[in-house]
Amino acid sequence: MNFIAGLIFFILSVTLQYIWIKFQRRASLTQAQKSYGVNIDVNIKSKTPSMGGVIFLLLGIFACVIDFNMRSVIFWSLPIAGGLIGFIDDYGKFRSHTSEGLTSLAKLKIQLITCAVWAFLAERYGSGLWPDFLDYHVINIFTAFLFSAGMMNSVNITDGLDGLAAGSFLISLAVIMILIPADEFNKKILIELFFMAGGFLFFNTRPAKTFMGDTGSHFLGGALAALCIMNGRSLAVAPVGFIFIIDMLSSAIQIFTIRKFNKRIFIMAPLHHHFQKLGYDETAVTLRFWLVHAVGGVLLSLFLVNIF
Repeated sequence: MNFIAGLIFFILSVTLQYIWIKFQRRASLTQAQKSYGVNIDVNIKSKTPSMGGVIFLLLGIFACVIDFNMRSVIFWSLPIAGGLIGFIDDYGKFRSHTSEGLTSLAKLKIQLITCAVWAFLAERYGSGLWPDFLDYHVINIFTAFLFSAGMMNSVNITDGLDGLAAGSFLISLAVIMILIPADEFNKKILIELFFMAGGFLFFNTRPAKTFMGDTGSHFLGGALAALCIMNGRSLAVAPVGFIFIIDMLSSAIQIFTIRKFNKRIFIMAPLHHHFQKLGYDETAVTLRFWLVHAVGGVLLSLFLVNIF
């Protein structure tokens, strides 16, 4: 049954993504490149469709409908809500023909409200830092809120190279298998997410035929957070989001040092662009980030398992 479900999701993902790419090209649904961006392959990337994550939304809704129960609804509500926030942002960029949709503050406010509501709902279904560790309602709700918002933004920041975020997401799913119970619900979700993202990565490896946009990155970030939190293992976000968190921290450090000391730590943040600016090929950076993510994620997972 799991084999059939995986095959169906992969075929759906590839087919829908192919049709969506064709439509986006005809409708010129591309995204303007940031004037302050890395400025590498701008002509190619500016012509690439940029809302591939819309298919994640459709498949997420489909997965929720075919397995309609309260646990499934609560789980899928976070990635779907995150994806919708990203879609509003992506569509705003398309309409304005700029690299900015929602303002950063407006998007953050919507994210925080969404994640706060979801954290209260998730607490009823077993959220927590780790089984039997600091199991208090206030802590569970606060950490669910913080980690869900943080993961959405971390994946969004990491989505800057062909295949980087999608490939890292697949590695995260492998890492998470070490940490969460192998019950039927989790198996089903993991299979659906794996083939959903795998179908997208089929078109997203360099040279990318489509980008996931904020729609996709918010969806994937929400899915990873929901998997950890709803299994009562919010701390699993650290190994599962290893490379995403590193990229987010590099941006935070860069902003802090510029504002506080008027100095840059990195040539450009987030970290993957720093290596591009050093002259490393985009594919080489992506592959090495995947490797670091896999090694770091597994090591941190083993550490958590041994500690608890």
